[in-house]
Amino acid sequence: MATKVHMEALSPTMEEGQLVKWLKGEGDEVSSGDVLAEIETDKATMELVARGDGVLRAILLAEGGTAAVGEVIGVIAGADEDISALVGEGGGSGGGGAADDAADAPAAEKDDADADPVADEAASAPSEAAAPSSDEAASTEPSGRVKASPLARRLAEDTGVDLASIEGSGPGGRIVKRDVEAARSAPAAAPAPAASKSAPAPADWSDAGAQESYDEVPVSQMRKAIARRLTESISPVPHFFLTVDVDMTRAVAARKQVNALVEAEGDRVSFNDFVLKAAAAALVRHPDCNAAWHGDHIKRFHHVHMGVAVAIDDGLITPVVKHADRKGLVQISREVKEMAGRARQKRLKPDEYTGATFSVSNLGAFGIHEFTAIINPPEAGILAVGRIEDTPVAIGGEVVVRPRMRITMSCDHRVIDGAQGARFLQTLQAMLEEPAAILV
Repeated sequence: MATKVHMEALSPTMEEGQLVKWLKGEGDEVSSGDVLAEIETDKATMELVARGDGVLRAILLAEGGTAAVGEVIGVIAGADEDISALVGEGGGSGGGGAADDAADAPAAEKDDADADPVADEAASAPSEAAAPSSDEAASTEPSGRVKASPLARRLAEDTGVDLASIEGSGPGGRIVKRDVEAARSAPAAAPAPAASKSAPAPADWSDAGAQESYDEVPVSQMRKAIARRLTESISPVPHFFLTVDVDMTRAVAARKQVNALVEAEGDRVSFNDFVLKAAAAALVRHPDCNAAWHGDHIKRFHHVHMGVAVAIDDGLITPVVKHADRKGLVQISREVKEMAGRARQKRLKPDEYTGATFSVSNLGAFGIHEFTAIINPPEAGILAVGRIEDTPVAIGGEVVVRPRMRITMSCDHRVIDGAQGARFLQTLQAMLEEPAAILV
């Protein structure tokens, strides 16, 4: 019996996936549990496994294409089984797999009121098509709409190709799939020719040689998730912000001492590890900040799962150090390094980047003095940590230079009031200014 291969929800927040690579090809025998493909979710690259036995008869989503969760992207069936009814269920954008070209494209062509009945993009050679017209109107419908097949329009939309810039090679100058593909692979347009002698350049030296240009960067699944999640946060979540200035003199000394003890074993803790450990300990004392908004109730956690923002090539992700309040500096440091490495390879498992009860974002390594972070709902708070800077301060009536660090807490006012957030930050500040207090 045939088995549909669906785009599965491979992360808790996944709504669509991008097919990175098929690990099985059409005609390959597969067994239930075999890895069929690699799928880029909104957080990581995951494996899609077969849910049935047989032969991978049809691939309905090409590599690089996207499909919503639940859409059919392939068919597993017996070698001689009729799958024609299932192949028609394939979907996704940026597809163009074998079945897509052979089955979907002709069907789509028939739906186009202006379609040429003999047009078949997959089969017709350029020489068989009508010669492109030099008359621009020949590739434009009376309404001014560029003539293009539905498949070409979909491919152009997915890849950011401007149909108006393409000369169609189909009947009547119609743009077909091969024209869009050729436009995608064509080298960048040559610089515009110099103005003719009869039209001298305007004598505005400020614009001399300047050209307007831009790149259109496809939006990855992760970037879509970031946009959706942070919009969901900043719109309905009533943020307010609290900032403290922390004297890091003793934390600097403590880090030096700790590293002197552990470097022989290959470990080295960072200032961010100190912040994570101190924040986890402070949250235990202030459970009203270790909480989440759930509409009709507030959940206050008895454990501290600390999310750590990690920048990766096309976005960011927050691996979670679970039970951070019960772990030592070295263990926290090891877990952060290990998960950050796999996060950059998009190899984190869903339970490694979900379930945080509070988060920390640190841009100090980028030279950022101070910033604010957007809460990752349903969490109620996040810390934004800046760089440590030598700063002149007045102590005992004298101006001295001390290493200082700004920490700004973003609070969900539905969960945390100003005084609650301030008390938490006071405790965190005290722990960082006297690291021994973390142990008390």
